Amino acid sequence: MDPKVIDAARKAFPAGGPAVTLGAVLHDGACHPEPLVRIPLAMLNRHGLVAGATGTGKTRTLQLLAEQLSAAGVPVFCADMKGDLSGIAAAGSANDRITQRATDTGYAWRAAGCPVEFLSLTGKKGAQIRATVSSFGPLLLAKVLDLNETQTSVLSMVFKYCDDKGLALLDFPDLRAVLAYLAGDGAAELKDYGGMSKQTVGVLLREMIELQQQGAEDFFGEPEFDLVDDLIRLGTDGKGLVSVLELADVQDKPALFSTFMLWMLARLYAELPEVGDVDKPKLVFFFDEAHLLFRGASKALLEQVDQVVRLIRSKGVGVYFVTQSPKDVPANVLAQLGNRVQHALRAFTEDDQKALAAAARTFPKTAFYDIEETLTTMGIGEAFVTVLTASGAPTPPFWTRLIPPGARMSPLTDQEMAQALTASAQVRRYAEDIDRESARELLQKRMEAAEPEEEARTPAPQPRMPKADPDAGYPTARRAPAGRPPKSTVEKVLGSPMARSVATQLTRSILGVLIGPPRRRRGIF
Repeated sequence: MDPKVIDAARKAFPAGGPAVTLGAVLHDGACHPEPLVRIPLAMLNRHGLVAGATGTGKTRTLQLLAEQLSAAGVPVFCADMKGDLSGIAAAGSANDRITQRATDTGYAWRAAGCPVEFLSLTGKKGAQIRATVSSFGPLLLAKVLDLNETQTSVLSMVFKYCDDKGLALLDFPDLRAVLAYLAGDGAAELKDYGGMSKQTVGVLLREMIELQQQGAEDFFGEPEFDLVDDLIRLGTDGKGLVSVLELADVQDKPALFSTFMLWMLARLYAELPEVGDVDKPKLVFFFDEAHLLFRGASKALLEQVDQVVRLIRSKGVGVYFVTQSPKDVPANVLAQLGNRVQHALRAFTEDDQKALAAAARTFPKTAFYDIEETLTTMGIGEAFVTVLTASGAPTPPFWTRLIPPGARMSPLTDQEMAQALTASAQVRRYAEDIDRESARELLQKRMEAAEPEEEARTPAPQPRMPKADPDAGYPTARRAPAGRPPKSTVEKVLGSPMARSVATQLTRSILGVLIGPPRRRRGIF
């Protein structure tokens, strides 16, 4: 191998100081058996990208980064879209491929698992994650629902009304009850807030129903997941906890995942203190299959993610997107990703060739490689790597053979997963939802208390002469059908025009699910 390449690599990735090891340098088909390519631990909150075609080793790269961060005492969050990251909880086992890869890279491989907690948006494959509607807030909810400025202002007004009146918004039924009340009997109470039209309420209810179709009923509620205490903690062995969000059962529900990601990043930014530059991150996020998150995202959502990615670094949090092509990530977000691990790309079609050229232009210049050619000739478990040095400058890109992960590279078995969930304190803590008194119940009590007062103020109706029956020749009295009890308060509410409108929209939405996918699907942020 050309000694100039190795000298340049040693200069770009100096030894010493805590770092995450990626692999050994490749050049002209030869691999130098020394794991020179590293990312300084202090630079891992500068965000990053792991990209490449299907089957090139992106998920294993995510795994080796996550397990080394955990070993360094850094908590990790992984969004596992395909369900193949659960093996990080178990130690791997040596085989011919791992031994050969360790020899090629000069890496002293050893088997090791990580302390893991499994999370779930549905509660089926891990601890149930929930957030209250109030905690989510009107602005984030408006972005997820893709509301315009007028609709957003109405939603903010409703939240303000609830805050002033002590009406807790915990779940979607609470928000629906408040909207129905303020559009009907409680409309007069909004005169000091500006009022709202029934048309706007109808839009809000329809958008909420669309989000409900993707599982929002499970996400919104109590007990709320404690992000700081439950994510940012160490295992008993001093390793950082790896929180794996299992998403295999919600792959077809991007809006639900978008909702969670927006809330999580925004809440972490709001709750974590400013730390500036740190020796190691407080928390690192990995979002696997990120192209599913951005697909179809609205402009407002993309602006929100861009803002969060820009700002959350100062909280000591790193964000890494794992996807097929750099083009899957919006340009403003991509510009914030300083650490790049680019696996092989394919160039079979004209669009592929354009994507390849665009990816090549995003790398710093190098005298050792033809970047476009290298990107199409790399093997599985190889990548073009450029990272930020301790001074913050990007390194030249190097073709790298990645080291093998120490944890298992296959998922846990069903029995192993069941045992892990049974032993999890988080799963037990969040297993049962809590339905405490909130806006829905308080409004119902208010309406029930108002009924006797209204009846007392209403004068008794004057008796009317019964109509004569022309056939019988004598008058007949109108009687209520036998056996029908008087209507309850709930029946009266359900019989209102607004309730009937909601029921109609719900029916249409259910039919939409049976017939085909919703009209509009959203991606992350």
